[in-house]
Amino acid sequence: MKTFKILVAICGLVMFSAFTTSDVADGYKVGDIATDFSLENIDGNMVSLADYKNAKGFIVIFTCNTCPYAVAYEDRIVELDKKYASKGYPVIAIMPNNTDVKPGDNMDAMKARAKAKGFTFPYLMDKGQKIYPQYGATKTPHVYILEKTKKGNEVKYIGAIDDNYQDASAVKTKYVENAVDALLGGGDVPLTETRAIGCSIKVK
Repeated sequence: MKTFKILVAICGLVMFSAFTTSDVADGYKVGDIATDFSLENIDGNMVSLADYKNAKGFIVIFTCNTCPYAVAYEDRIVELDKKYASKGYPVIAIMPNNTDVKPGDNMDAMKARAKAKGFTFPYLMDKGQKIYPQYGATKTPHVYILEKTKKGNEVKYIGAIDDNYQDASAVKTKYVENAVDALLGGGDVPLTETRAIGCSIKVK
């Protein structure tokens, strides 16, 4: 009977942990230095963070064409770039899905989506799916805010764009905007990590 009670307690602890721990996989944590990458943009050019000589940091967003959550956030992602690129924090969008699994996320589809939505930022393909695991991204969308420091591009925030994917007008807390505003003001990010809400990244 005692053994049974112990097993029940262990099972309960495991279930509790599953609902309370972050969904960030092995990858960057806040404070880590992100290594650069070179990924193909929809215009055929290769893009690296190092290309942005005058940037103060980056809003790196793993997103795609086919996820309803990502689609719901497209206009807000465009607005983030319009608001912050000129202030030194451009959006860098990366499509992480395997396109054999999700053909609707192939390069031609990415080009069409970017044109239709008027993307003002690079939309890169993580060909071979090598970059998103380095970051630890698990969802689309999944945001990583990086700040340029003497050590390199330091991770300052990981998680969701805001607290309401369904309705932009009902958002109460704008996690990304609050984080970038704090960094631009020379302060600390008020909330450094939230749970990303979206579709799982598709692998073969």
